[in-house]
Amino acid sequence: MAEQAPPLPETLQITFTHHGTSHSFNFPPESTIADLSNRIDNELSIPTTNQKFLISPKLGIIKPPFTDPLPLRTLQSKKIVLLAPTPASLASLAPPPQPTTPTLKPAAPTRHRDWQKTRDEATYTFDTILPLTYLPNPARSRQFLERLRDDPGIKATMRKHKFRVGVLTEMNPAEHTTHESRTLGLNRNRGEAIELRLRTDAYDGYRDYKIIRDTLCHELAHNVFGDHDRDFWELCKAIEKEVREADWKSGGRAVSDEVFYDAEEREGSGAHVDGGGWSGGEFVLGGNGGRQGASSRIMNRREAMAKAAEERMSRQRDAGGGGSGASA
Repeated sequence: MAEQAPPLPETLQITFTHHGTSHSFNFPPESTIADLSNRIDNELSIPTTNQKFLISPKLGIIKPPFTDPLPLRTLQSKKIVLLAPTPASLASLAPPPQPTTPTLKPAAPTRHRDWQKTRDEATYTFDTILPLTYLPNPARSRQFLERLRDDPGIKATMRKHKFRVGVLTEMNPAEHTTHESRTLGLNRNRGEAIELRLRTDAYDGYRDYKIIRDTLCHELAHNVFGDHDRDFWELCKAIEKEVREADWKSGGRAVSDEVFYDAEEREGSGAHVDGGGWSGGEFVLGGNGGRQGASSRIMNRREAMAKAAEERMSRQRDAGGGGSGASA
């Protein structure tokens, strides 16, 4: 009777080392090296693709994929070393997490800056602002003059006509007031300096800004024409219109009830030169004869009508009562 083979053990134990640590796993008798690899993946979290076995003696290094069904029972008497990185070392090799890209707001369109306009405004302007420090509250006078300098309408006409004024200053009312007239503005040497009457005659306040701005328009026209002839009045009227239309703060509209004399009414007025070296023209309110006057001579409506009536009566007297005169 033939001898029967001894029964296979119910389990077999495989021992291996990994980075100096010994591990032992039990397997069914028919298990292969692929089962050992899967067990290591599950138990030690080392993926199969990272596993290599150094089996000695004789077998050497076994690499994945473990397609050769090498029985584990043949390895029980051998030394098995698992050559694989630890899970911690694998984690250290992983790329760092990428920072979350913040949501970027769409870039606001860059406002186009007109550099030519910027250069022109720096060139065609008032080089010096000069209030009279010996009069009360010169700081307010400076603010008034700076407001005129920075007025959008004034800046636009300065650029258009290439006006450049050396000094913009205020006028002492006491020095330019007589019983018959009040000088509102002076221009010296066609733009060397412009002097404006900012204050009331009693020094207790300031005149209306629009009136002073129209005076400045008159004086700017004297940068080109000294005499109050037709050419002067046409330029003065054009400057006044340009300033009003370019004043975006007021919407390009007149904002008061002032009455403006037409250039035709003012034509023929001679240039006024005072004894203090000023030349090129003055803006005078209330001059003799009614026809001596200024660009944009401003009165309220009642005063304008009364003035026109006086002139009409004067012309009628001179003509011996004949003729109808100019209408108000």
